[in-house]
Amino acid sequence: MKKILMFALVASVALFTACKDDEETFNAPAVASPDPVSAEFNTEAEITFNYTTDAGFKSASVSATNGSAVIKTNGTTGSKSGSVVVTFTAGNQVGAGSVILSVTDNADQTSKATAVISVLEEQVVFYIDGNITANATWKTGKVYVLKSRIAVVSGVTLTIEPGVVVKGEAGTGANATALIIARGAQIKAEGTADKPIIFTSVADEIMPGQVSSPNLDPTLNGLWGGLIILGNAPISASAASVQIEGIPPSDQNGLYGGSDANDNSGVIRFISIRHGGANIGEGNEINGLTLGGVGAGTVIENVEVVANQDDGIEFFGGTVNVKNAIVWNVGDDGIDTDQAWAGTLDNFIVLCGPDTDHALEIDGPEGSLLAAHTVKNGTLKGSPVAELGDFRDGARGTFSNLYFFGFPDPAATSGRGDLSLSGDKTLASFNEGNLVFSNMQVTLPEGVEITAVFKNGTAAFATAVAAGANTVGANKSAFAGWSWADAAGELSNF
Repeated sequence: MKKILMFALVASVALFTACKDDEETFNAPAVASPDPVSAEFNTEAEITFNYTTDAGFKSASVSATNGSAVIKTNGTTGSKSGSVVVTFTAGNQVGAGSVILSVTDNADQTSKATAVISVLEEQVVFYIDGNITANATWKTGKVYVLKSRIAVVSGVTLTIEPGVVVKGEAGTGANATALIIARGAQIKAEGTADKPIIFTSVADEIMPGQVSSPNLDPTLNGLWGGLIILGNAPISASAASVQIEGIPPSDQNGLYGGSDANDNSGVIRFISIRHGGANIGEGNEINGLTLGGVGAGTVIENVEVVANQDDGIEFFGGTVNVKNAIVWNVGDDGIDTDQAWAGTLDNFIVLCGPDTDHALEIDGPEGSLLAAHTVKNGTLKGSPVAELGDFRDGARGTFSNLYFFGFPDPAATSGRGDLSLSGDKTLASFNEGNLVFSNMQVTLPEGVEITAVFKNGTAAFATAVAAGANTVGANKSAFAGWSWADAAGELSNF
């Protein structure tokens, strides 16, 4: 009997010891500290803590400094791994804060992790590093930095409030930054004369509330890409839809063109686009404002392009109308039209810079669509190297109430300073009445005849006037107060 009792006692001790050993084999929970985050006064930030636990999740608790915190999504009971989502509400003291999460397992072991919070009076700068795939609003008084080529994808609307500054980081080739409004997407960028929306380079120190750059010269270009708006309106090209220039073919958000003449890509009012035109390949740069297949349902008014390496505004087909546009110091053409754009440009100014090629470059259809556009009420100021206009490849359209001044003598500049019709197709379009000019005025260089400037029979529709005596041209008051060109005094001699 004693032997039996002794054996039972030894077995009990062994079993107890084994159970105790089993309990000690569970490691304490491991909780990862999240990346630091920031939150403005009295705003919420969601913070995710990831955990692993051998004994299974039992419970969690949270505490905070410089704010308060509650558990929004708890861990799953018994789970070996998972996450706990905490909502942190910032206090009203600038500086550091923290969220401390404690996780307890089924062995009653507890571990903690801390999330570091920066509590800000106001967060001003936000970084955009991926395509916009859900409706978004960029807020007044904020700066949004494009980290790469960003597309607002089909079905999504980006709203940009008055006074926002959008900055593009430097990049060339496939890494050139740009904001693309893809077919089927919309942009609602409605600035005001008091609070224009500014698109510029990250090198620009301008902040909301400023009109002129505090550090960049208005001739400095190519520092980022530009604004590209694409739609479903008809184009005259090799196919009903094609890839826009400046965007790699691999990016399907670069497609434009379709059959909806009234397509609506949104609203643009009072915006200024600066220092763009990044080079993506040999002779291939992004325009300041590119409009590809944009429909007549889109509203574009009061637009400025400054110091773009390529064209200021370029139309690729479509039916969109543009009113009150100003282009200053571009490296190629002020206004460029292609692929049978069928809209109207009304009340515009082109201020040629030291590298501007043509104030106007008008190209004809590239496919079977033979639509034409209207360009009227424009003032075009030349430079020593700029041409008034080049009409090419069967150009079609109506051009009226245009005033040119400040252009060089064509005879002294190897043909710069003239308005010409290039090629037999363009001459035929002119002679057949598909390319129409009327009521053009020009202030000529001293001693230059009007026929030396307006070539191929277009002089019949132009009149020479003294400087400042023009009766046609743009209404410069539309650009007062909100444009950099006006703030810099570039319109004072109009």
